[in-house]
Amino acid sequence: MNAPQLSIVIPVYNEAGNLSPLLSEIEAAFHGRSYEVILVDDGSDQPAAAEVVGAAAPVRVLSHRRRAGKSRALMTGFRAAHGVWIATLDGDGQNDPADLAAIAKTYGDERPTFIVAGVREQRNDGVIKLLTSKSANLIRKWMLRDDCRDTGCGLKMMPGAFVRTLPYFDNMHRFFPALARRAGLDVVEYDISDRPRRHGTSKYGFFDRAAVALLDLIGVYWLSRRSSEPGEVSEQSFGSEATPATDPAPAQAVPAHTPPTDVVATSAAVVQGRFSD
Repeated sequence: MNAPQLSIVIPVYNEAGNLSPLLSEIEAAFHGRSYEVILVDDGSDQPAAAEVVGAAAPVRVLSHRRRAGKSRALMTGFRAAHGVWIATLDGDGQNDPADLAAIAKTYGDERPTFIVAGVREQRNDGVIKLLTSKSANLIRKWMLRDDCRDTGCGLKMMPGAFVRTLPYFDNMHRFFPALARRAGLDVVEYDISDRPRRHGTSKYGFFDRAAVALLDLIGVYWLSRRSSEPGEVSEQSFGSEATPATDPAPAQAVPAHTPPTDVVATSAAVVQGRFSD
């Protein structure tokens, strides 16, 4: 089976009532295209797989036995993804799959030398979440110089080869643009809508977001300055027995990493078709 053009990774924690409508929207937006959906249940009180049964979009569900955080859930999905491109969507329904479909149609056939970062035009978050987000964005832009207006937006599309080599740390999802620039990739911003939640509330408060964000920011600042990029690597081979060191296989042929042993996989189907309309 050929690798899909796009893997959509959705981390969820206690998003009952949000998943079935979201998957239906994904199916409507991507029907006939080459993609897969990977939903990672980060230890929800009620297993997400129960809500996925009967959903319009075929989906693979990976379930953590205990809660490990959004970044770990994303990494679990990244390791299982087969796509040339890997996209992220939040499981609360605030990201519109139609926006991701437009991004994929615009950029999906280009050479994967950049990431696409969604920028929410009108935020539908509470006052506390808006306050912490705006403050963190200002400080982050000043320290990391990543020039990203909305790094906290859950909608991103990134090259699979880049995502599979990301260094893991808790809360890494807040720093994808900075990590992309560290790897020598460009960052393209794309304005998207931000919808109200259908059900439930945000899982983050003021102090937990602010405290960990500051510590992580210092760590990423250090990490970004401990990296040297050689640019494109060229190779010359001499002699009849010489074997090229670089793998000529395309990016989509890179095998997915084996999920951690504490992850339970519920497999359904992978949608296969053409990426373009």
